[in-house]
Amino acid sequence: MIFKGVRDGKPYPDHGLSLRDWSRIPPRQVRLDEIVTTTKVLELDRLLSEDSTFYGDLFPHAVQWQGVLYLEDGLHRAVQSALRNRPVLHVRVFEYDVLIPGGVPDPGAGVRGPSPA
Repeated sequence: MIFKGVRDGKPYPDHGLSLRDWSRIPPRQVRLDEIVTTTKVLELDRLLSEDSTFYGDLFPHAVQWQGVLYLEDGLHRAVQSALRNRPVLHVRVFEYDVLIPGGVPDPGAGVRGPSPA
């Protein structure tokens, strides 16, 4: 199997990160077999497109939640990497586990990621 797991949907609460917030997170190398995808469907045209990130981020987005790394955006890039026999992908990782120790948010608190500086 290419990924650690495949699921449909995000198990973590909405983080509210904007594209600008994501751009402030430096990418890091992540092994494909450490990632759980949050979608079961891959659009083939995005996989085959040379300019698939023309209007988006160059790096996929992942969320670390309760010790598991979930790929939120960039499944096409991860599959492209696997097809090229590259087991590692550069990913921007939002560490929810650091924001909410224990991984259980307070329902009354508006959980939000990094705010603009």
